[in-house]
Formats: sequence, structure tokens, C-alpha cells
Amino acid sequence: MQCPFCGQDNDKVIDSRSSDGGRVVRRRRNCLNCSRRFTTYERVEDTVRLTVIKKDQSRQPYQREKMITGLEKCCFKRPVSDEQIAAIVDGAEEQIYRNFDKEVPSSYIGDALAGRLREIDKIAYVRFASVYRAFEDVGELITEAEQVKHDPVIPKGQKGLFSEE
Repeated sequence: MQCPFCGQDNDKVIDSRSSDGGRVVRRRRNCLNCSRRFTTYERVEDTVRLTVIKKDQSRQPYQREKMITGLEKCCFKRPVSDEQIAAIVDGAEEQIYRNFDKEVPSSYIGDALAGRLREIDKIAYVRFASVYRAFEDVGELITEAEQVKHDPVIPKGQKGLFSEE
């Protein structure tokens, strides 16, 4: 690696560690000529871009931020932390990249997020499902809420969906 201070290609790596969830390797280097330290970052080149196939068959570039924003909206004023939202998105991304190379249907992304969100907070899940599934009437929303109500997985500390408490 060429030193940014003296321009020589004579350095020693002092420290290496991963950052950004393991996607980047950060290296502290010491130039053996001028004795100055500098940092380099090593990341995988983003040559293969994932494309999302929308419901209307249009295509858009995959954007992680859209998943985070959608989850933040449905988790508004719910006991779901930013770390839990990031974990939901990380798990969904892992599933997406494991099963798709270039194009992924938006319905698959929604299902991957919904399944994980349902395990964490049922109210947030119903909010998410009401937008994602685009219910035609209140009956469909009630049916989905009833199914969630009878789901035996209730996270610790969460009240029931239709509890009288």
C-alpha cells in the first residue's frame, strides 16, 4: 500500500479488524519510511447489483434503506429497538442473497421481513401487513389480526393483541 504522506510503498499492518457488520476490513498501517500511521479500508466491490421486481413488474435497484424505513414506520411507538430492526433487515438480506443472484421479487422481500417482524412484535407486524399486503377491506385486516392473535409465539413482555388489560 502506498503511504499517503511520503508516497513510498513500504508499510507494515499494525492492526486489522472488521467493521460495518463484517462487510469491511479496517487496517491500521505504519509507514516504515516516514513512520506515520494511516488507515485503509478493504471492502468487496459492488459489481453485482440486485434488482427488485415490483408488483407492477417494474424494476428498481435494491435499497436496504427502504426496508429500514418501512420497518421504522410500522414500529413507531412500539417497543422495537433500532438494533432489532437492523437484525430483521440483516436476516432478511442474508435470506435474499442466499436465494437470489440478480433479481428478487418485492413479495419475497416483504415475506422475509414480515416473518421476522411477527416474531418480535405482533402489533408492528399487523401494521406492516396492512400496507404490504394492501388489504381490500377491514375484514381482511381483522382476519390477519385474528390469525396473529392465535399464534402461540408471544415475545417476552408483550401484551396480547386483543387483551382486555
